[in-house]
Amino acid sequence: MADVNEKSEVLETVRAGYAAAALKVTEGSGAACCGPQAVEIDESFGSGLYEPDDRDALPADAVAASLGCGNPLAVAELRAGERVLDLGSGGGIDVLLSARRVGESGKAYGLDMTEEMLALALANARKAGAANVEFLKGTIESVPLPAQTVDVVISNCVINLSVDKPAVFAEMFRVLTPGGRIGVSDVVAEDGLSPAQRAERGSLVGCIAGALSFAEYRSGLRAAGFEGIELVPTHQVADGMHSAIIRATKPSA
Repeated sequence: MADVNEKSEVLETVRAGYAAAALKVTEGSGAACCGPQAVEIDESFGSGLYEPDDRDALPADAVAASLGCGNPLAVAELRAGERVLDLGSGGGIDVLLSARRVGESGKAYGLDMTEEMLALALANARKAGAANVEFLKGTIESVPLPAQTVDVVISNCVINLSVDKPAVFAEMFRVLTPGGRIGVSDVVAEDGLSPAQRAERGSLVGCIAGALSFAEYRSGLRAAGFEGIELVPTHQVADGMHSAIIRATKPSA
């Protein structure tokens, strides 16, 4: 297990990478797919995974800052009046889309640890005229919200970046109301790949090296208390590595 210093170094690497990505957008040079370089958004990562109508309804900077590996809103089945939390909200694309779906009677929270991303998200929320959103600074391992605050937790290619995934799963469970659910997109490794083999296929900031296997993901969610766990691969992002849809529910009792 990584020691405190190693975890701090990893956290800073992730923070610096996404701060750079936010500044690329702010400066008008685009953002990278899970990383700081300005590159074309391809079919595996980024805004191309959203419906054109959804992209067209948002500020251009929110779309440009989309760095995820899926579209969690496509599986979260959000309903009017619900409260939603997006872990690792970046430039705010999933928060703003969630806010539209839950309507004025609902609320969408975005959580990010990067000042530059939070500034970009707040600017995008103002441009979109979204009144039912709130962006929070913090880590996904320690969510700054009370227990049982939200009905749905979403996340887009962020949990694989965490230095303490059991803590992330425990926090998702804690902030959900009984009967609440998660709708997550993440990169997941085939069970036969060792951590070293995963690292060979891509970097941590590139959303590859830190990915859990399918079995590890199920085990982690189960240990946190979730039930009805589903992991469905959608497309391959590297050899033996897949973007996947993850669903689970907090028991209602």
